[in-house]
Amino acid sequence: MTFDLEDTIAAIATAPGGGLRGIVRMSGPKSLEIAAALLSSDESFSGDKSTCVTGFRLPTCRRGTMRLPRDLESIPTTLYLWPTDSSYTRQPSAELHLPGSPPLLEAALEIVCQAGARLARPGEFTLRAFLAGRLDLTQAEAVLGVIDAQGRQQLDSALGQLAGGLARPLSALREQLLDLLAQLEAGLDFVDEDIEFITAAELNQQLAAAMEGVENIARQMQSRGEAGQVARIVLTGLPNVGKSSLLNALAGESAAIVSDVAGTTRDFVTRRATIGRRECLIIDTAGRTALSGENHIEAAAQSLASQQAADADLTLLCFDASQPLSAWEREQLSNLNNSATLLVWTKCDLTALRNDDHSAAAALCTSSRTGVGLDQLRQTIERQLESSISEPGIVAGTADRCRESLRLAAEALQRARANVATSDELVAAEIRIALDELGRVVGAVYTEDILDRVFTRFCIGK
Repeated sequence: MTFDLEDTIAAIATAPGGGLRGIVRMSGPKSLEIAAALLSSDESFSGDKSTCVTGFRLPTCRRGTMRLPRDLESIPTTLYLWPTDSSYTRQPSAELHLPGSPPLLEAALEIVCQAGARLARPGEFTLRAFLAGRLDLTQAEAVLGVIDAQGRQQLDSALGQLAGGLARPLSALREQLLDLLAQLEAGLDFVDEDIEFITAAELNQQLAAAMEGVENIARQMQSRGEAGQVARIVLTGLPNVGKSSLLNALAGESAAIVSDVAGTTRDFVTRRATIGRRECLIIDTAGRTALSGENHIEAAAQSLASQQAADADLTLLCFDASQPLSAWEREQLSNLNNSATLLVWTKCDLTALRNDDHSAAAALCTSSRTGVGLDQLRQTIERQLESSISEPGIVAGTADRCRESLRLAAEALQRARANVATSDELVAAEIRIALDELGRVVGAVYTEDILDRVFTRFCIGK
């Protein structure tokens, strides 16, 4: 990817397909000149917000008409201008807003390119914003996270990262290490003088605090609340306890086959559902049974059920309220030490809870047929997920890119602490390594390969 910032780039900035309004976006030195040449208007403008291009006065917002190529009629167009470095890219920028018909937008883009712009490459607008210092690399990746978000949780995480949720602590950490390095290097410059810029105890304390900051960010990267991950809720229990009916009730549709015949679910069935504000993947697994050596299909079903339960963010352990607890169920209750498991009575419309089952009194009573207890179950699921997935999310691409740099930064700081008592030169060298690795995370240190990896995933126009 080349970084020629003197070109004026243009692209359709709205999503594919028709709409009430479509946008053709420009950025670069000729943006205002091209806009002035294309838009016709009889309006007169004045004021401080206007700018002059080749004798043609352009305000912040102007309405007029634009003639399209290939004998198309003139169409009403609104022009928005950012004539200074206040734009997204910190270059002169313009947007042409017109009816959102794809043929009209393509024709408008064609005439813009004929007037002196070129087609933008994927992610080139955000790349220019990054190179101009408008965004750091984590925020640029958050722009892609906003575009690709498939639910409220992913959108909230991406917006938080775009607003600086990751950039601020990383910036503060780098400033802390730069100040520490400056004190060390000042001490090295005046090594023959009786001046102590920082004591060994203070140095060790600040390095420990920096290590803790790096480790906190690394844990955030590894969090199960990662923006690209949907919370996984797994339904488990004996055959025919009502797991499939509960899945259908929570998903609001008939996702799983319901039958009185035990063992109807042999594979696992998944459905997406929104519980509270969180998007979830609800997984109905095969009923747990004792395995016979001959039944390979049943063995495979049980293996899949165990695997899904192991990967769950939350498990709903289901018991049939109309039946006595089995030996397997009592064993599950006695060995239960997982805070990410909720106990659920199903079929509570058929019978009242029995006194001999007081060991499961904390379980929620539900009925998929009448809807009893389902609202309470949804609220409990939402609270449980909020408490178990408490870290703010990180856009998946950022987490994948940055884990290794954070690991190397933490190791460099650990080596720096080990050298506090022996050599300030070695401590300073390790701090520089940590700064370089953190610089790679935010984009203060980058290569063309890194930028290609990040920005070519964008769509054109962003």
